Parts: sequence; C-alpha cells; structure tokens
Amino acid sequence: MTTTTEIARWRRAVLVPTLTKQCWGFMIGSSLFALGSAPWIGLWMGAANANICFFIGAWFFTTAGLIQLLLSGAVTVPVSYAPGTMVRAEWLAASTQFFGTLMFNVSTSAALTAHTLASQKHLVWSPDAGGSVAFLISGVFAIVAYTRVNTFWNPSDVGWWSSQINFIGCVAFGVSAVGAYITPGGATVDTVLANWGTFIGAVCFLVASLIVLPQWSSGDGRGAGPAQGLVSSSGK
Repeated sequence: MTTTTEIARWRRAVLVPTLTKQCWGFMIGSSLFALGSAPWIGLWMGAANANICFFIGAWFFTTAGLIQLLLSGAVTVPVSYAPGTMVRAEWLAASTQFFGTLMFNVSTSAALTAHTLASQKHLVWSPDAGGSVAFLISGVFAIVAYTRVNTFWNPSDVGWWSSQINFIGCVAFGVSAVGAYITPGGATVDTVLANWGTFIGAVCFLVASLIVLPQWSSGDGRGAGPAQGLVSSSGK
C-alpha cells in the first residue's frame, strides 16, 4: 500500500525542478531534432515522420526551458547605481530561451498540418524564425551571465564550454531559419543549409547539456549555478 511519505517522495521526484531534469529534457529534445534533420536519416524517414520528431522534441525543449527559467533565480538584483535594480542576465537568458521554445512549439505543430506553401510560410517559418532570434539573444545573455561570475576566456571550466557550444548551436539554428525561408515564388532558399543547420545546432545543444549533467560532478542536481543553469536547446 502506498504511504503518504512515498507519495510525497514521488511528487518531489516528478515536480521539483532540477538541473538533471533540465539537461535530460534538452538532450532528449536535441536527439529528436538531430534524428529528424540528419541528411542520411531524414530523407529515409520522410517529411511526415521528421515533423513528428520535431513536434515531440519541441515539447521536451519547452519543459526543459521552463525548468531552466524556474532555476534561474530572481528577476532583478540590487545595484549601487540608478535605478537601484538591474535585470539579471541569467534570468534574461532563461526567459528568452523559454519564449523561443514556445515559438518552436507553434512552428512544429503547424508543420504537422501545413499542406500548402502559403501555410508553411505563414504558420511554420515565421514562428520558427522568431524562435531562432530568441535563442540567439538567449545565447548572448548566457555568455554575459557567465562572464559576470567568471572570465570571458576560461576553457578549463565545463560551464564555459557549455555556454560557447550553446551559442554555436544558436547561430546554426539561425542559419537554418534563413535557409528554410520560402520565397514569394514558393521555393525554399536552401534546403540543404536548413537541414544541416538544424542538425548541427541540435548536436551542439545536446553536447552543451550533456557536459553539465550533475552526475559528472558531486552536485545533486537540485540547483543551477550561473554556469550550469545556462545550457539551452532549440528546435525547429
């Protein structure tokens, strides 16, 4: 018979946000996006199955993005100059990333129902591009947040590598959005560029989350420091 203590333990295991859950959410989502965009696999599985991978992966990203936002801490911090408070770069990184995941939820959901080039242009590409821009902004804020408590060049720290690899992934997804743009004539600018950008970005986000898993250190995974809380992913 299930006891009250066991129920409470189960609720904590499921509902309490942790860095471990955040990382695994991003890694699973990234794996699904890499699977759907890999040139040698995506062509074999077809567009419909690839879109399903993106759709499911986007929900893992959104869940992980929400966890990251909850772990990012207070929105503002007191400062000695006017206006007396400053919005924290770490919170800005997490909030813009979470907004980007919502945009990718819109684009991946629309991709499952889009049957014309017009619907792809308006329902898929626009939120996809918006999510890419949000992730680029998030990647910049992540680096800013890291340098506020560390140094700009610190390759001996795994958090530094995570923020740098994450930013490369953000750029790759931005390039992918450019390649995926549908011109007024109905042609995609560069399908190969769009696929490779998505694949490279997904791999970068996977690695950025993998290397900061608390299991690699003595941390218990219940919190996120200035470096560990900044890993991010995206999907499109």
